[in-house]
Amino acid sequence: MSRSKRKTSICGNANSCSEKQDKRIYNRCYRHACKQLLQTDFEKELLPHLKEYSNPWGMSKDGKNWFDAKKFLKLMRK
Repeated sequence: MSRSKRKTSICGNANSCSEKQDKRIYNRCYRHACKQLLQTDFEKELLPHLKEYSNPWGMSKDGKNWFDAKKFLKLMRK
């Protein structure tokens, strides 16, 4: 496998960032919505679902990017 190479110059975003900040933002929005709902209607038992305020497909780690294969030869290795 020492000579195997990628055929396309595309790479994922997993190395570039963390999802910690995105999760903090989404959880703050969710907690704020829960507090607002409990202050206005404290007899209501159902709280909003977390998926209403978060989008796992919209986080910064999601997706792939193209790169220049001539500049980054090490990324072309498998």
